[in-house]
Amino acid sequence: QVQLVESGGGLVQAGGSLRLSCTASGIMFSFSTMGWYRQAPGKQRELVADISSGYSTNYADSVKGRFTISRDNAKNTVTLQMNSLKPEDTAVYYCKASRYSSAYWGQGTQVTVSS
Repeated sequence: QVQLVESGGGLVQAGGSLRLSCTASGIMFSFSTMGWYRQAPGKQRELVADISSGYSTNYADSVKGRFTISRDNAKNTVTLQMNSLKPEDTAVYYCKASRYSSAYWGQGTQVTVSS
């Protein structure tokens, strides 16, 4: 059974930082592309950042220079370090694991940035 469990969301003031973690089980983690997506109320889910099995990273323009994605294959964990948070970063953040045509999602964690 595949499980992706996110943690680390919460309420923070603008300019602050949060660190999201996602721990996976039931998948070949080291061979999977891991990503963080977010969905704000009334908006479509969008890619925030992802990291391939070869450690290549990709970021949305809106978070470049502020967010950093990393992975620890020994712990089956992907982390999103979010700095200089803005109110527009407020959303539910989801972890995603993908490999070939398979994709799995976590349950999401709320991030709220107050102005």
